[in-house]
Amino acid sequence: MSDLSPTTRFSDRVADYVRYRPDYPPALLRWLRDGLGVDPSWRVADIGAGTGISSKLFLDAGHDVVAVEPNAAMRQAAVEWLGGDARFSAVDGRAEATTLADASIDLVSAAQAFHWFDQQAVKPEWRRILRPGGRVAVYWNSRRLAGTPFLEGYERLLLEYGLDYSSVSERYGDDDHMRRWFGDGLRAMARFPHSQRLDLDGLRGRLLSSSYAPGPGHPRHAPMLAALERLFAATAIDGHVDFDYDTRIFAGMPG
Repeated sequence: MSDLSPTTRFSDRVADYVRYRPDYPPALLRWLRDGLGVDPSWRVADIGAGTGISSKLFLDAGHDVVAVEPNAAMRQAAVEWLGGDARFSAVDGRAEATTLADASIDLVSAAQAFHWFDQQAVKPEWRRILRPGGRVAVYWNSRRLAGTPFLEGYERLLLEYGLDYSSVSERYGDDDHMRRWFGDGLRAMARFPHSQRLDLDGLRGRLLSSSYAPGPGHPRHAPMLAALERLFAATAIDGHVDFDYDTRIFAGMPG
């Protein structure tokens, strides 16, 4: 796989993405509220909203949310899931060209998709749509690569069978990268533990939701799933494995 465009590369994985991708810890919202004054009156633009996982986080907290998502299949999944809430809307837009009105947003939310954006081009666009005093929150679930036999075995599996796993994983920024991106506008950063407890079906779906996992018909697909079943058999406790993350968040106004 050589196409790193997020507009198309997840289209055939929407069902697994909806069912098996992790949400975000409640501590993240408490941190935004208590540390940055983000309250339910703030209108949220969820940029690269995908199937709506991050949008639902803010809807559940009482916010009006507009999801900006260029991938038609993922955007439709978000509308089917969340469209019954009058506080939710979705638009066909990109992070760098949202289609939203000037000064119409209080909080820009950029979750797991942030590493796919043109991170310089988004800055003037996000400043344009934010009201004075608005904020940008960038956050994602960072899968732990070590610490348990399962986590270490899963990382080896991805390195062996993933199609462009190394290229994708290198797109995620570290703390120093995010400090440089925000510059003097960085107001706060935090890290929260998070986890999914998965049975074999859930683990299989979680793997297949990843864009770098070979799909049906690819010569690596069946061997990868066989290796996953062996890993599960060797490491599961009471029929489950713990898929552990650190949820990292950075907030402020990009410099």
